[in-house]
Amino acid sequence: MSEFLYVYRGGHREKQSAEAMQQIMQKWMTWMQGLAEKGHLKDRGHPLEPEGKLVSGGGKNITDGPYAEKDLVGGYSLIEAKDLAQATELSRGCPILERGGLVEVRPIMRM
Repeated sequence: MSEFLYVYRGGHREKQSAEAMQQIMQKWMTWMQGLAEKGHLKDRGHPLEPEGKLVSGGGKNITDGPYAEKDLVGGYSLIEAKDLAQATELSRGCPILERGGLVEVRPIMRM
């Protein structure tokens, strides 16, 4: 098995009612539980706050970021799968896809 990082990007972030938020969270928990039961979820990860800083140019430039809503990283998870194809297929059940977001699937390089 290899490790992969799911990076959750975008998705609608407008204010939701408490009931709507509960339904969204339930979808995430059900999806994650399914990954865990099949031995694919190594670390649930965490959601990220929307604000942050970008450091560039050898650490000389610090700016507010991210710049675009589509680049907003909402969170991450660590997954185990046999290969990139399987990791990608497993990501297709992610609830963020229902809300206009995307899942970036990245192999973890072994050093």
